[in-house]
Amino acid sequence: MSEKYGKFPEQITVFSASWCPDCKRVKKLLDEKQILYLLVDIGKDNDAFLFVEKLTRRVKIPTIIFPDGTQMVEPSNAELVAKLEKLSL
Repeated sequence: MSEKYGKFPEQITVFSASWCPDCKRVKKLLDEKQILYLLVDIGKDNDAFLFVEKLTRRVKIPTIIFPDGTQMVEPSNAELVAKLEKLSL
């Protein structure tokens, strides 16, 4: 696994792909709430692809890593909003 993605991020990190409708939905929600996040396209970053593959045991996106070290895989909007509220974001 890449050291590049093995640490807790300083901001929310969204692993996604340009063709993924759920990724677009998550990005839209974060943008509407004006939440800053780092977007990592697994189609353009092989280390990111391998990281997500190992983390999710296959490639499931969007995969979101939060600064507190927690993660969400393919969350619904309601699940993501609840997490953001818990983090006071």
